[in-house]
Amino acid sequence: MTRWGITIPLGDTDLARQGETYRELEATGYTDLWSAEGTGTEGFIPLGVAAAVTSTVHLGIAIAPAYTRGPALMAQTAATLAATAPGRVTIGIGSSSSTIVEQFNGIPFERPWSHCRDLLRFLPTTWAGEKVDATPANGFDTLDVRGFRLGVVPPEPPRLALAALRGRMLRLAGAEADGVIINWLSAEDVRTVVPVVAEAAGGVQPDVIARIMVVPTDDAERARAIGRRMITAYLNVPVYRAFQEWLGREELGPMWKLWEAGDRRGALEAIPDDVVDELIVHGSPEAIREHVQRYIDAGVTIPVMALTPVGRDPMEICRSLAPG
Repeated sequence: MTRWGITIPLGDTDLARQGETYRELEATGYTDLWSAEGTGTEGFIPLGVAAAVTSTVHLGIAIAPAYTRGPALMAQTAATLAATAPGRVTIGIGSSSSTIVEQFNGIPFERPWSHCRDLLRFLPTTWAGEKVDATPANGFDTLDVRGFRLGVVPPEPPRLALAALRGRMLRLAGAEADGVIINWLSAEDVRTVVPVVAEAAGGVQPDVIARIMVVPTDDAERARAIGRRMITAYLNVPVYRAFQEWLGREELGPMWKLWEAGDRRGALEAIPDDVVDELIVHGSPEAIREHVQRYIDAGVTIPVMALTPVGRDPMEICRSLAPG
């Protein structure tokens, strides 16, 4: 069965009505509900609500920043969710960004690759109920956890995925995690990314979770205007710019130059339509489902749509995009 996911909470959904929404999403045919954690809602509470009111959908977070919870608290939080919904939880971690980690949380954003690697090794050990000494003396470069043992061991450990953009982090996802979380790439770009992960996985099929930006409207110009704002907001961030350069997306060069010069309007106008159409999925429900299918055909195993509601009822949009 093809997985078909949606990002929760939905747009402007009343948080007090989350349970009703998640029950309907499951009944409508969605196989996966995935939360995010940036500057909006916290990532685990929506999944806890969903765990309590659903019985089959898979629940994931993409992502929990690796720095903003201590390692023991991260292990406890994930284990609690996994025990609440046995066999249907994935914990996605990632380095996040210096803005969220340092500027918003006052935590040093240091050695992100090493810190993610250390967490990928620490968390499964705790979920097995073992007493853990994750210290530099034991090969953990960024942790100094002594004598921690999880008090509530989940009956089935959650799956563990790593958010990755370029080569080194992609290889880490393949070698140390159950899967990789990718975003801000076209369906064709998936064919560049997945082989790097698969090679590092050594023959084991990794989960490939893609967060896909969806603007559900037939008005192409409106969708492109929204998409251009999203692209300038994200793809001028240094790590995302480096990712696009690694993918060979030279068409964004004029946008980057104008943005650096402080010309925000010029930067928006410099983004070609075809780049917007590659990175932002829009159109009729049929066209959107067809575009998402292209990601699946390219190697994505868990597509997760992230909706921009464009003034419509988010649940109405979800019904129109549900798998047939």
